[in-house]
Amino acid sequence: MPSLTLKVDVDTLRGTLEGVPRLVELFRQHRTDATFLFSLGPDHTGWAIRRVFQRGFLGKVKRTSVVEHYGVRTLLYGVLLPGPDIGRRAGEVMRSVHAAGFETGIHCWDHVLWQDRVAVADREWTAREWGKAVARYAEIFGEAATVHGAAGWQMNDHALRLADDDGFTCCSDARGTHPFQPVVAGATLRCPQWPTTLPTLDELIGVDGVTPDNVADRLLELTRVAPPTGHVFTLHAELEGMKFLPILDRLLTGWRDQGYRLGALRAAVAERAFDTLPRHALRYGAVPGRSGTLLVQGVAVD
Repeated sequence: MPSLTLKVDVDTLRGTLEGVPRLVELFRQHRTDATFLFSLGPDHTGWAIRRVFQRGFLGKVKRTSVVEHYGVRTLLYGVLLPGPDIGRRAGEVMRSVHAAGFETGIHCWDHVLWQDRVAVADREWTAREWGKAVARYAEIFGEAATVHGAAGWQMNDHALRLADDDGFTCCSDARGTHPFQPVVAGATLRCPQWPTTLPTLDELIGVDGVTPDNVADRLLELTRVAPPTGHVFTLHAELEGMKFLPILDRLLTGWRDQGYRLGALRAAVAERAFDTLPRHALRYGAVPGRSGTLLVQGVAVD
């Protein structure tokens, strides 16, 4: 039975407080595990306005109704309103997810700051931001994190090595087609990458006639034939956890009908021995429907 891994990126305070509990309830109804990756520090969503000059950013904002999904208050954090500390304000919600039996991990410390700077950041800056997230996770959950999924699929070599040095069991930092051993500067890291293989809802809606009403059909068509290594689908607490919850409900039913075994990253990782994974380099590249460049699975390394 092919696997379809559910990875939840939680970007904002609102997404944590409102979207996460709704997703937990829906996953319980469908009797499925999922991986929740939390933003643990300040919510500076309003800083994202600096991306206005990125090619494709305004088009994406228009297509996916950012104000409607994130709310005006969230979009003012860091601009006209101070950015609230998500970990301090919503730590209890995060712990409740873990207590309910779901896998939890790190998304980032400061989502916008990491997404906008890490690709060109030096080791000192990267280690500082990484360290704050690792420390806050341990403070909230009382144990070390073992799973990481990069904010905006943005990483650098320093961050990839930090995950390896800290003993993470799995990362989902890139976009790609199948799980792999990452190769950085010629060295094979021990922490495997389970890349996102499917487009996200916000990448599909508004393109080629796709609407909220038919986006589930489009995704289910993409998963009709299962690849041998399964799929990883990234959803967002601010989207599927709120207005798009009915779409996710339909997708979960549809994927089960297609014969997929739904679950968290930990289940997919447990099925594959590390030394059986192919080795791949990493690079930055474009992804249809998303502005800027992202970390993507590169060429196979012999």
